[in-house]
Amino acid sequence: MSNNQLIAIDKSQIEAVDSMRKMITHKHKKVSNIKTPKPFIKKKMGMEYVEVSYMREVADKEFPGWSWTVINTEVLGSEAFVVHGRLKWYDEGIWRKGDMTAAHRIQKKRGTNEFVDIGNDVKSANTDCIKKAFNMYMNIADDVYRNQIEDTELSEEQKTALKTAAKSISTEKFEQVSTLIEEGDIYGGNYRSSLAKLERQSNK
Repeated sequence: MSNNQLIAIDKSQIEAVDSMRKMITHKHKKVSNIKTPKPFIKKKMGMEYVEVSYMREVADKEFPGWSWTVINTEVLGSEAFVVHGRLKWYDEGIWRKGDMTAAHRIQKKRGTNEFVDIGNDVKSANTDCIKKAFNMYMNIADDVYRNQIEDTELSEEQKTALKTAAKSISTEKFEQVSTLIEEGDIYGGNYRSSLAKLERQSNK
């Protein structure tokens, strides 16, 4: 293929991809904002964590058909067991997959090199791995793991409020704010501060 060859892209294809992107973003924001029930939130060494049973339940409901495959395992001497797993899930019309790794310390009887329950350590490493994948790729329990998605897209009402406030200042300010909105420099995260600033300028 020549470097100068043009590739024709159907407008309907672009619209379909954009629509799918928005659907995926909406789904993940929805899951991210689900409040984890307190009975499923536990503490260990001062850190909060979520029980895997709850995360599986949310995955079954929001991403039915998901699967988990252990790709590789490794023993780090006699200290830890490492799992490399792969999560596959159906996301608003497309199959997606993502890899994750996790390690779990091998428990020994105090003062000896004798293992307590190696089978349980292997199971815990796999559980830790799948929980990390559920959170990283599906946004499950984001409220506990402090990963909630910030709403970055402005609603039409928010855009109108910004433009109205800017127009009351000057035509130049209106054009400036319209450009900032279009280019994404004003977004959900800074909407309130941007509107407050425009309102202060308007009242001068």
